[in-house]
This record gives sequence, structure tokens and C-alpha cells, in this order.
Amino acid sequence: MNISALLTPQRIRCGVAVSSKKRALEAVSSLLVSGDDQHTEQAIFEELTQRERLGSTGLGAGVALPHSRSPKISQPRAAIMHLLEPVKFDAADRQPVDLLVALLVPSQDNDAHLQTLAALAEQFRDPALGQRLRACTSDQDLYAAVCEQQGLTND
Repeated sequence: MNISALLTPQRIRCGVAVSSKKRALEAVSSLLVSGDDQHTEQAIFEELTQRERLGSTGLGAGVALPHSRSPKISQPRAAIMHLLEPVKFDAADRQPVDLLVALLVPSQDNDAHLQTLAALAEQFRDPALGQRLRACTSDQDLYAAVCEQQGLTND
């Protein structure tokens, strides 16, 4: 799974200050709406929050994978956010989260949604990748680290 195909530099943020899971979801909703005239931040936030009510998307080891489906998009998109301070996210391991990898996929694409989620969960459970992303100090560094992890350049 090539996550860099789902990302743009505008949907990467390093060093985000939030005080709660709700604020983290609001911030990542803002990233997911970047370059989109079909959604509002509030609509994406509500979609992500609705999914969280079904069960936490906290993967463990400080990583969460908030995700949702939307009838308003035709291509999947992702956003990555590194928080300044971890927040409680109700993860199975009860550890707070400081890395969020958010995913928004077309509603009609259920199989692709599940495959993408599984691939992202596997990638972002890698402790070495988490350590590398946490060491980044800028949006550009974070984007470059994701691209390099995929064996790509971020030109």
C-alpha cells in the first residue's frame, strides 16, 4: 500500500497542539478537507466521530487510524498528524496517541476501504516507522519520512 499516493504535503502536520481526542479529530478533519470543495471540516469531523462511537480507532503504541467513508469523494485520501503531546484515545493498549493517520474513502468502495485500512494499520504498527515519524520536526520532514518509507522521493 503506497500511502504517499493518498497524501499531499498540505495534509501533513507536525507538532500539532491539541488537548483531547475531540480536538485531534477536529484538527485532522481540517487536513482531510484540504483541496476539497465537496466537504466542510464539520462534515468530516462528524463522519470521523460517528466512526469513533463504534469503537476506538487507536491501534496501540501511540498510533490511531481514524477513518470514514463519504459519498462525496471519488478517490481515497489520507492525512497524517503528529501531536506535540499525546492524548487519550481509548486505544486497546490504553496508551495515549500522538500519531494520527486519517483516512477518508468513497462510500461505494468497501473492499478497497478494508484493504487500505489493513495495509495502513500494518505499516503504522511498525515501531521503527513510529520512531522515525516522531523524530520529525517539521511538516516537510514528516512528509519526506513517509515518502522515504515508501521508497519514493518527495520532489
